[in-house]
Amino acid sequence: MHKPGDVVLGGLFKAHYTSVFPELSFTSEPNQLTCQGFDTAGFRHAMTMAFAIDEINKNSHLLPNVTLGYSLYDNCATLVIGFSAALLLASGKEEQFLLQEKCLGTPPVLGIVGDSMSSSAIATSDVIGLFNLPIVSYYATCSCLSDRRRFPTFFRTIPSDAFQVRAMIKILKHFGWTWAGLLVSDNDYGLHVARTFQSDLAQSGGGCLAYSEILPWGEDPAEVKRIVEIMKKSTARVVIVFAYQIHMIQLMEEVVRENVTGLQWMASEAWSAAAVLQTPRLMPYLSGTLGIAIRRGEIPGLRDFLSRIRPDIHTSSSSNNYGHSMVMQFWEYTFQCRFAPPPAGWMEAGGELCTGQEDLESGGAELLDVSDLRPEYNIYKAVYALAYALDDMLQCKPGRGPFSGHSCATLQTSEPWQLMHYLEKVNFTTSFGDQVSFDENGDAVPIYDVMNWLWLPDGRTKVQNVGLVKKLASKDEELTLDDDKIFWNFDSKQSPLSVCSESCPPGTRIARRKGQPLCCFDCVPCSEGKISNDTDSMECTSCPEDFWSNAHRDHCVPKKTEFLSYHDPLGVCLTTTSLLGTFICAVVLGIFTYHRSTPMVRANNSELSFLLLVSLKLCFLCSLLFIGRPRLWTCQLRHAAFGISFVLCVSCILVKTMVVLAVFKASTPGGGTSLKWFGAVQQRGTVMVLTSIQAAICTAWIVSASPAPHKNTQYHNDKIAYECVVGSTVGFAVLLGYIGLLAVLSFLLAFLARNLPDNFNEAKLITFSMLIFGAVWLAFVPAYVNSPGKYADAVEVFAILASSFGLLLALFGPKCYIILLRPERNTKKAIMGCSITKT
Repeated sequence: MHKPGDVVLGGLFKAHYTSVFPELSFTSEPNQLTCQGFDTAGFRHAMTMAFAIDEINKNSHLLPNVTLGYSLYDNCATLVIGFSAALLLASGKEEQFLLQEKCLGTPPVLGIVGDSMSSSAIATSDVIGLFNLPIVSYYATCSCLSDRRRFPTFFRTIPSDAFQVRAMIKILKHFGWTWAGLLVSDNDYGLHVARTFQSDLAQSGGGCLAYSEILPWGEDPAEVKRIVEIMKKSTARVVIVFAYQIHMIQLMEEVVRENVTGLQWMASEAWSAAAVLQTPRLMPYLSGTLGIAIRRGEIPGLRDFLSRIRPDIHTSSSSNNYGHSMVMQFWEYTFQCRFAPPPAGWMEAGGELCTGQEDLESGGAELLDVSDLRPEYNIYKAVYALAYALDDMLQCKPGRGPFSGHSCATLQTSEPWQLMHYLEKVNFTTSFGDQVSFDENGDAVPIYDVMNWLWLPDGRTKVQNVGLVKKLASKDEELTLDDDKIFWNFDSKQSPLSVCSESCPPGTRIARRKGQPLCCFDCVPCSEGKISNDTDSMECTSCPEDFWSNAHRDHCVPKKTEFLSYHDPLGVCLTTTSLLGTFICAVVLGIFTYHRSTPMVRANNSELSFLLLVSLKLCFLCSLLFIGRPRLWTCQLRHAAFGISFVLCVSCILVKTMVVLAVFKASTPGGGTSLKWFGAVQQRGTVMVLTSIQAAICTAWIVSASPAPHKNTQYHNDKIAYECVVGSTVGFAVLLGYIGLLAVLSFLLAFLARNLPDNFNEAKLITFSMLIFGAVWLAFVPAYVNSPGKYADAVEVFAILASSFGLLLALFGPKCYIILLRPERNTKKAIMGCSITKT
């Protein structure tokens, strides 16, 4: 279909669904290809270009004094026909390949609007690019066409599949669908999408593909059945389809046959608004479909233009193809009639002749439906892009031009490559408010509508707009969805769940399943001391040193602290025992003070007895330093107080033992001089010297390697055991060793004096007390080493209390018994060995 003009633009449109190839016998000249299945929507696309050119010709501000013409061809959805038509447009000669009676010439075009299919656009651009002829496609979306080195003259007003894929991934992430199936057509469009989708999905971390299958061209029921079986067995509830209507028709026939329900379909722009799929038979399966659709636009005046179409207006001998123009074919298809002369047998079969005056308003409803202009809007923008580029080219001022010598192109001498220079820089806004420009790859500003298929209660279908996805200046995609408006074809009326594995909640981490996609994993609880406070954490993080994981492993809590506390039952018992021992010492001290003039108290140096009681009281009290939270001063004081108190105690016992031996020796003939070495002054001096040595040991220990509080986490991972580290093991060993040395000396001396006369001898009591003391502290060492945390302190306190009670009871128990219960034995005669008459 042609219209003359000063400048002619070409157009390639799909006015027929398919074509029939002739049989090749190689014995005779083959018949020509024949187109079949008239496509009213494709015809409306061609008429939209005719309308846009007519509108531009009427616009006095755009291309004034220049008339645009057009040459529109039907590619019959077949590569070879579309390719031949493009060559004809580029060369300026039209070969009548259906009736080769003559060749008719038309002027070469400066630009082409089309082709609609990616495969055809690739083939056409590969060759037409050699002519430097700009091609502006309105429907070819293959991302491969953005390759500027291969397709330098290709432009398009529809976003590439690369953006469509990212838009799909954006929707998947919005609804949390991480497990989906992908079906693509077996051509450049589908195969490029499959590669792009898998790589972009992996990079975005938005999910995984459960399967990726290629829908066959033509009739292949076995392959379609195999694909549907995969869909049935898969756990993926979301199916993404980048294919054409013919593929979806074949696929849905098998889906209906197998009754595959419960799927959420996602449609590419190729079928997201396909009315042929919106039938009562298919809508139970396809309702709720979410699709990416070409941006809808408004084209004022288009419907009036379409309603005025008449065969007599658009038919001319120069444009007659197969005896029929595109308009005549539309007319015959719409009104089921034939123009004269009719085919043989048409009238006899009851067919009617077309008059060309039939009423389009009553019979051409599909053509006149301009409520959802999407491809048409892209065609409209493509024609205007060429027109604005041509207008800019013709407004060039001589001497300021962009070409060699600053020259300009003229209407008479213009070349397609000159128009392409201006097309790259075109920038305008449509009456609908959309900006049109091309980037460095020839792609338009990407924007898509998000559509939702709604099945109304009365059986009607509606494709509603529920959102928008567009590219921002930052080159990121922005998705806007009205979730409340979306219709879901599920019993829950909510978005379905499509995941290979449920999200791992906080407190767990992802463990990949070997040999399976990244979206298939197990949730492993975090180990003790580690947490994850995010969903789908890859790793669990360790808690800080003083913190531990809670029971749910989703946040760190302060570790429980452990030390021998006054509030702890064990601490209470030990504190009570310590105070009890101190109280008993005070009572005994009071008894001895009250009876200080009695022979029992005065015998064997009463001063040492009082000093021994004071030291025992200090031993009982020093155990309290081991209870409570360790601090620096308590850690330093506890061992010093313990060591000095016990040395003072054992020193008193040692001196008392030595006094016993000296007194016994003095009682023997010739031994009187021995007591002069064990007077009160010498006794006190000996005790002080022995105690001072221990004080020096403690001072050196504290100065060189002071005991200090320490937070120990080795015993319990979830607890902090507060303890005092000795600082220097050698210092602690010397302290204990010195006490042990004095105790051994006391024991040996008392053991040597065990056979002295009973009434004159305290050695047996000292021997017994030292046995208790030694036994306690010998048992202390292994118990202390093997006791963790607060129990080590408890063991040491127990040893202090046990040995203190042993000394107190062994040394002062019999004396208190005599003083309080047997006063008759508390006399000088009894002490000196005189007999007591029993009553």
